[in-house]
Parts: sequence; C-alpha cells; structure tokens
Amino acid sequence: MAGLAMDGSNPDVSLLYDINGLAKDAPGWVDRAMEFVGEYGILLALVLVALWCWWSVRRQADREGAVSAVAALVWAPLAAGIAVLVNIPIRGFVERPRPFVEHTGLDVLVSGKTDFSFVSDHATLAMALGAGLFVTHRKFGLIALGLAVAEGFCRVFMGVHYPTDVIGGFALGTAVTLLLAPLAGMLLTPVVRAVSRSELLGWLVQSRRVVAVAAVPIPEPRPGSGSGSDHRDLAA
Repeated sequence: MAGLAMDGSNPDVSLLYDINGLAKDAPGWVDRAMEFVGEYGILLALVLVALWCWWSVRRQADREGAVSAVAALVWAPLAAGIAVLVNIPIRGFVERPRPFVEHTGLDVLVSGKTDFSFVSDHATLAMALGAGLFVTHRKFGLIALGLAVAEGFCRVFMGVHYPTDVIGGFALGTAVTLLLAPLAGMLLTPVVRAVSRSELLGWLVQSRRVVAVAAVPIPEPRPGSGSGSDHRDLAA
C-alpha cells in the first residue's frame, strides 16, 4: 500500500508537482499566507460560516423548522470529528508516506509532518463541515463547500499531500456526513427540541425576538364590531 503514487509518471504525482510548482514561483509572502490559510485559516472560516448559518436558521418563525435546521447544523461538526476518527485506521492501513519523503524538488511550506499522508485530515474535516452545512442550508453550504475545495488545493500547494489524499478526504468526509445523517437526525432532533423549550437555553435554537413576535395572537373580530355596526351607531 505504501507504493501508491510513487511513480513519477503517475498523474497524481504530476499534478502534485504542477500545483506545488506554483509555490516555487510565488513571492515569499504568498507562501506564508498560504501556509496560514491551509493550516488554520480555512478551518477558522468554516467555523465562522457555521456560526453565521446558526444565527440565520434560528431566526425562523417556525419552531419545528428551526429545530430541524439547528439539529442538522449540530451534526456537521460531530460528523467532522467522526470522519477524522475513521481516518485513523485508514491511514495506518494504507501507510502512504508524505510526498516530500518520496519525491525531491518539492517546496514544502510546513515542516514537522511525520505522519502518513492518505487520507488528508484537513480535507476530511473541511468537506464534512461543508456537506453538513449544505444539508442545513443551501446558501451557506455552497460557501462551505467552496472553502473545502480551497482547503484541498492548499494542502497540495503546500507540498504536504498528494491530490488523491485530498480527494480521499473529500470522499470520506462526505460519506460519513451523509450516510449517518438520518440516524443523527433521529437522535439530535429530540435533544434540540427539548433545548428549544428551555427558558434558559431556548435562544440557542430559536431567536426569542422571533418567538415573541410569532406568539402575538391576532384578535378576531367580535360580533357587532364591524364597520356596518359603526355606521348604524353613527346614524342613531
């Protein structure tokens, strides 16, 4: 298994050199920026998108709609964590070394990577979050999926993963999120519904302002209070 993509004629290796070659030609500040973005920046951006999504979906007037959306949103980071755990035995089984171990001439932007390369944890995390957000809300999901693709590009640009490491991470993150989503919904929805009824924590699921507005009863017209009755009173 360790011989995956070791032949220089392999398209996986060729694409690795093509993308990492951009780092060689880029100014130093671009490399430093890509190092931060690829290691921490995009994952932080995904967290911010998730918070933005939560702020939006909790403002729904429909309580059940808000409960379902928040439950799906809670599943996104849980799915990402499960996907990374699933990746641990996969990496140990495949045992693919990092590309800079087997190939020379790469511009490696991050040092100290001594673990195995397949599957990329960063790509797995990013795509699991992206898929979870897409299930929750299409607009925020598309933003998150775009960030996940950018994360995969950064990992190859930085010289720490093969393109197929990233593709494997995308597949793993998506599979865990979508395949376990029905079970997660069954387990999380009752919990989120119970939280929504709490006086202390209900705002986490639905905005109190929305609840207050939605709870205002619409008065029904009383018999004899219509405009015709008013006219009769004036005539009298």
